[in-house]
Amino acid sequence: MVNVKILRRRVKLYIWIVIIGLILSGLTAFPLETELRLIREHLSIANPFYNWIDTIYNAIKITNRRYPYLSYGTDWLAFAHLVIAIVFIGPLKDPVKNIWVIEFGMIACVLIFPLAFIAGEIRHIPVYWRLLVLYHFTIAVSA
Repeated sequence: MVNVKILRRRVKLYIWIVIIGLILSGLTAFPLETELRLIREHLSIANPFYNWIDTIYNAIKITNRRYPYLSYGTDWLAFAHLVIAIVFIGPLKDPVKNIWVIEFGMIACVLIFPLAFIAGEIRHIPVYWRLLVLYHFTIAVSA
């Protein structure tokens, strides 16, 4: 039988990973244009993702110049990530009492898959890009 102390330590580690992931994804949702510019500058044109990154960068750049208020949506997305990270402080203190937060997180993780395929199709995101993102997400969650 697994020692309760070891199990608690493991649970807290996993919760910290979720909190840090939410904070990082929230903070990186604010400067999208700058991040994409930096990625594009450091990618070789021979890289298979260069054209996709270049297309997205130019779309965000043009949109930000013409319609800067549209980025307000990603600001709220970033804020939501930070707020959800705060919610996970409860399970960090007492995972049993706050099991509903863990269950909520698990349900949200499962819902990523239909969202990626439905919204990705509507937004014309290439299938390989959706699969790559889901693959990385699955690896991160199973760690």
